[in-house]
Amino acid sequence: MRRVYISDEKLKLLEQIMWGLNTCNSSVEVRDFVSTRLLKLLDADYFASYTWDDDNHRFGNTVSVNMDPANLANYERYYQYCDPITFELQRLSVPTLVTQVMPMEQLRRTEFFNDFLARDGLCFGVNMFAYDGDRNIGDIRIWRSARRENFDRDALKLLALIRPAFTLALQRARAHCSAAAASPDAGALLTPTPLSERESHLAQCICRGLSDKEIARELHIEFSTVRTHITRIFKKLNVGNRTQLVKRLIDGGHSSFF
Repeated sequence: MRRVYISDEKLKLLEQIMWGLNTCNSSVEVRDFVSTRLLKLLDADYFASYTWDDDNHRFGNTVSVNMDPANLANYERYYQYCDPITFELQRLSVPTLVTQVMPMEQLRRTEFFNDFLARDGLCFGVNMFAYDGDRNIGDIRIWRSARRENFDRDALKLLALIRPAFTLALQRARAHCSAAAASPDAGALLTPTPLSERESHLAQCICRGLSDKEIARELHIEFSTVRTHITRIFKKLNVGNRTQLVKRLIDGGHSSFF
């Protein structure tokens, strides 16, 4: 078996990912934490991550990097239901190249590729799915543009190294939220937030992983208004970014935001 050569820079990234996953407390925080680091580790361009909704049989709760929010909204609304690759990848228990389930020549002929993937410049992909028992609790979808080469076996081996820690972090986050929601004393444990009703709705959107543009569409408000509300939320809760906001709400017992 050929060994994987890892540069010092990528070894540090791998260490950061493994260590940092132990500090994440929600599904959004876990997936957001690994997003840009995995792009650097795998020399990739695009990141998307979803959780599977068993009740509605659909993917949602998006976390993304370098993806057009409007295109992702089209995926959630339509393209996931005619996606020829993801459900095949979802069935597998190991990191897998997209070309392992569908040859590139065949993929290029699909509506999914031409009207969804190519619109953002996605060409070569690798996916990884995490499970709690037989339940899919989160995934990682990483893509390269056509100007790069396809991922190789080394990328699969790196993801395989990360997969146990990623899965455990998602399992832990899921258990944490479930315990908070099920606790008979949950109401008494809540730390009140100073957020207005509108700010609370917007904070829920952030916890679901929506981008600013997606929030504006969902709440029917201007993009600039979203930015103003986010600034106020961060100031009221004394946080500096979305990850800190999610952690603050979890620590306060506000499972309803998730």
